[in-house]
Order: sequence, then C-alpha cells, then structure tokens
Amino acid sequence: MDVLVKRSLGASVAEARSSLAKTELSLIDFARLISPAAAELLEPLSRRSHQLTRQRFGKTIRLFAPLYLSNECINNCKYCGFSRDNPILRVTLTADEVHREALALLKQGFRNVLLVSGEHPKFVSASYLADCVHVLRSEVPGISLEIGPMETEEYRPLVRAGAEGLVVYQETYDRAVYAAMHIAGPKRNFDWRLETPERAYAAGFRRIGIGALYGLGDWRLEAISVAAHARYLLRHCWKAQLTISLPRLRPCAGEFQPLVHISDRELVQLVCAFRLMFPDAGLVLSTREPVKLRNGLIPLGITLISAGSHTEPGGYTGAGKEKLHHTLRGRITDLVADECVGARNATTDATGQFQIADERSSEEVAAQICQLGYEPVWKDWDAALIA
Repeated sequence: MDVLVKRSLGASVAEARSSLAKTELSLIDFARLISPAAAELLEPLSRRSHQLTRQRFGKTIRLFAPLYLSNECINNCKYCGFSRDNPILRVTLTADEVHREALALLKQGFRNVLLVSGEHPKFVSASYLADCVHVLRSEVPGISLEIGPMETEEYRPLVRAGAEGLVVYQETYDRAVYAAMHIAGPKRNFDWRLETPERAYAAGFRRIGIGALYGLGDWRLEAISVAAHARYLLRHCWKAQLTISLPRLRPCAGEFQPLVHISDRELVQLVCAFRLMFPDAGLVLSTREPVKLRNGLIPLGITLISAGSHTEPGGYTGAGKEKLHHTLRGRITDLVADECVGARNATTDATGQFQIADERSSEEVAAQICQLGYEPVWKDWDAALIA
C-alpha cells in the first residue's frame, strides 16, 4: 500500500475537511475521509453522500435475494459456516429444486436473484451451475452468481446461459491475515481470487461485485484496498457496472469471533466515503446488518439491499430436506443429527452460512423503503434491452 495513502489515515480534521470539499477524490482523500479525525465530520459527510446519491440514483433502492444452491465446500476458512471441517448439515439442490426456490422469491416480488454456493467442484460443477441458470433465465431477469473462482472459459457458458453478474469478495486484502484465515483448499491462492473480476469481465459479465469482509483485518486498510481495487476495475473493466459490498462478520457455525471491530458509526462513515469516492458505483448492504442501521443507511448512499434472506440451501421452500447429510473430505457420510452444529432445526434444515440480523420479510422491507420516501425497485434489467 502506498505510504502516503497509509499516512493519510492520520490526517487532521482540517485535511479531512479539505478532502470532503472536493468533487473528485484520490485514494489519499478517501483515506482522510475514513480516518479517525473525519469521524468529527460525520454529519457534513453524510449530507454530501445523501446529496450525491440522490443526484446519481434518484430516490430508488434496488432489492435482491440470495438463493443458496449448496453449502458443500472443500475450503477450510476459519470465519465461514460452510468451512469443510465444520460438522454441519449439508445439501446441494437439484436444478428443479432451485427453480422451486426461485418461484417462491418471484411470488414475493423479486426479479434480481443472487445464486450462492460453497466451493466444491464435485457437487457444484460448471455444468451444474449452467443448468441452474438456464432453468431460471426465462422467469428471472437478473441472475448473478457468488461462486468459487473459475477460468474465463468456464464463465462463458454461464453468461450464455443467462447470468449477467458475478460477485466475489476478496475477504481480506491483508496477505498475512488471508493466509492465516484460509487453512486448506484452493481459496488459499490470494492472487487467483484477486484476479477473478477481470476473468469474469473477459467472459462477458455486465455486472461485477467486490468487497472485503470486515472483521478480519484493520477495517480502514481493508477499505483503502477495496477502493484501490475498485478504481483499477473501473479503468480496466469499464463496460461493466461495479458494485461494492460492505459485509461485517456475523455469528456462524464454528463460532469464529471477529479479529477486529468496526462500529455502526464507523460503518456509516465508510459508506459515505465510498459514495464520495465512487459516485456511480452501487453500494450493497445485506441482512447481516440490524434493522435500525439498515433503515438509517438507505438515505446515505446504499443503493442495493437484500431482504427476507435465507443463507441455507432450501431456505425458502424446504427443498432438499430429504437429502441432508454430512461430508468427510468430500464424501457423503451417515447423518447423525446430534453431531451437527449451526442448524436452526437439526432434523429439517441445512445449515446456513451465517446468522442474519434483519429478519423482516421482503414485504416489510419494501414498505419501510416507501415510508422513507424511496421507491423499491424489484426489476432494473431485462435481456430484451440488448437483444
């Protein structure tokens, strides 16, 4: 990381105020706006962020839902509920079961769906993913993926099948922390993961999402790395829309505790700084965050939120319950319910990736958006636009 940028985290209030007044920000300005000194400027920072968001996005909030395909994984990641060695209830949905889950989301109003899975090529192959996308494409206009990194040529069939967005979190940009958190599996390759957005762009995805998982490394240094990565992608992958997610660690199977803390107030400061740095980027907030904070962030810069979420396969309809099992080194083993952790109901539910904080229904979230004077947008894209 550039020494001058890192030093800017020690900016004075006057320096932070100077950066706040600019219309185009550098990484040094961004660092100043997330510095401890800038915490004193949270009110004017919030006003600028609100005004800029209204100018670029109007009074709209896009809604999406995650649809988990599988919680199988070959990686051992200390912070993740799906980690290979966690004794959890696992299942992989069939394409028909994925369709069933999607129909439940369509009934709620969703037209943007994020397909999520653990990283396990035996259970979640490229052909399986293409089948899942294909079965949804005629009814779900916006299909994005959050899956294990692939080669460009492996992504192309997914784009042809109908996927239009790819999300990949680096988790942490601190190489030392990354190595300590990722004990085993292909996810240990830091550079391979870091280069994923460029491979996805080359394959034809029109939306690219990045982010860090706050709670692993120093949040300010992570944020600067995300900003540098986003700036690079905007220059080199300029035909794609960019979104930046700001997830904080949540409780999960394995009971991993955050290594560092980022407060609600600091998260607000971070959202506003990202908005000023990237006026046209989508800023994403998930159900990891509590209701009060989510409501408060809607006017300040967030443009895309999830609602009514489940983080386990089959969470919306109960699909796949009859196939619950354990895996040991990639092999299915006998199910012993008493040995499972992290499931809400050890006899019926697969284990979720993490516990959500906002448990409101999508209808309640949409109603709250309207009460705040904004319009919930369920659909903002259709392939017919470029046909």
